[in-house]
Amino acid sequence: MSETPARPDAVLRARAEIDLAALRANVRALRERAPGAALMAVVKADAYGHGALPCARAAVEAGASWLGTATPQEALALRSAEAGLPDDVRIMCWLWTPGGPWREAVEARLDVSVSAMWAMEKVVAAARAAGVPARVQLKADTGLGRNGCQPGADWEELVGAALRAEAEGLLRVTGLWSHFACADEPGHPSIAAQLTRFREMTAYAERQGLRPEVRHIANSPATLTLPDTHFDLVRPGIAMYGVSPSPEIGTPADFGLRPAMTLSASLALVKQVPGGHGVSYGHHYTTPGDTTLGLVPLGYADGIPRHASSTGPVLVDGKWRTVAGRIAMDQFVVDLGGDRPEPGAEAVLFGPGDRGEPTAEDWAQAAGTIAYEIVTRIGTRVPRVYVNE
Repeated sequence: MSETPARPDAVLRARAEIDLAALRANVRALRERAPGAALMAVVKADAYGHGALPCARAAVEAGASWLGTATPQEALALRSAEAGLPDDVRIMCWLWTPGGPWREAVEARLDVSVSAMWAMEKVVAAARAAGVPARVQLKADTGLGRNGCQPGADWEELVGAALRAEAEGLLRVTGLWSHFACADEPGHPSIAAQLTRFREMTAYAERQGLRPEVRHIANSPATLTLPDTHFDLVRPGIAMYGVSPSPEIGTPADFGLRPAMTLSASLALVKQVPGGHGVSYGHHYTTPGDTTLGLVPLGYADGIPRHASSTGPVLVDGKWRTVAGRIAMDQFVVDLGGDRPEPGAEAVLFGPGDRGEPTAEDWAQAAGTIAYEIVTRIGTRVPRVYVNE
């Protein structure tokens, strides 16, 4: 997503205001949680909806020495000359398919995650063609069951192939890593089991002769609550944006974090209606008496979850309102209870909560999902307006 030229004070249909000072402060707070480890700022999925390049720049300014993305395309965009990031910032990407841009990634000095022999063969071939050693990080499946190499014979084969390629000067194994399944559930038995498996798998690789620069497994919840998982590098994602990974482990304020995104819109219409008036598709809401309705020009095409119909919270005119009826593609309605704000008045869907507005977690609860999804799904029709750059 490109940076919007809109002024912070511009009147817009809707806007997602991104406070880069909050993001920088969050990165510093996360670094304090893991003082012995480097920090990778995860900016995948357009920085969880916040805008990859502005957030990457802010994170680097606050001390992040690594950036993490899912796809190689995301990583290549950050490595481009136009991005203007320092040359010494390391950029890692981990979600590869056979047709991926292997040679481009090698030539761009990306750290490439490898989970299987087919990927090892692709990256070695790319390094031969490019005449440049690849930077490779081997991912271990320690129990999440998604990407990553299985322990045992598969891991031994992958480590052996990496060692042979290193001996030929075709790659350098820069890291060994894995990912937790349940770090956001305090005390879950899988946490200790995965940590033990990670130590075993990294120890095997090192006994065989690999000398990785970094070993890492700590995501946001592990960075915040599990110091024995920090190793050489931590990879906070959602926490960097001031959103708690889970209400079970604490609120953002509990960890010294502040939400960076505030989503708001200008009321498109305010009108009086009588009691018994149906509202939105299916008439799942009917006005209980004479009242005022306000039209919020955001809908599921903008990423507002339809599952939050009749439950999503909105602050209008200083008062907490609730979505009245179904959320449509481009708009939804709130019952203003007889109050008469002017068209253009601000409707705040979520933010830090300072003004009594809902938070992304409140929307997650209303929609039966997680706050990650709430911020990440805000679509490209909503301009990102950056403040405190």
